[in-house]
Amino acid sequence: MQIQIHTDHHIEGHEALVTWAAGEIKNALSDHSAHIMRVEVHLGDENGHKSGGNDKRCVMEVRLQGRQPLAVTEHAQTLYLCVTGAADKLNRLIDSTLGRAARMDVAPPEVAPE
Repeated sequence: MQIQIHTDHHIEGHEALVTWAAGEIKNALSDHSAHIMRVEVHLGDENGHKSGGNDKRCVMEVRLQGRQPLAVTEHAQTLYLCVTGAADKLNRLIDSTLGRAARMDVAPPEVAPE
């Protein structure tokens, strides 16, 4: 699974931040790693250097094999909450998408006449 992390000009993309975020994302999505080709992460601070409520933003887009991309957005007070929240949302979305596809692939059982 390839993970690409991008930051806006209000967040410094230090190696420590990238390493930490990639680890969190790998852990959160580990159940689906066989289906994931790439995860793109966009981190931003919507208020710049001003403090405020939920001004940190994390957008995650995942590319699954043979499927359209899926994306989630999370807003939070800190980058930690933003990244972990978005990773949890993405994990649930992948669960739902793959589960729905698996249910559609399985034919319903035939009912025997009584």
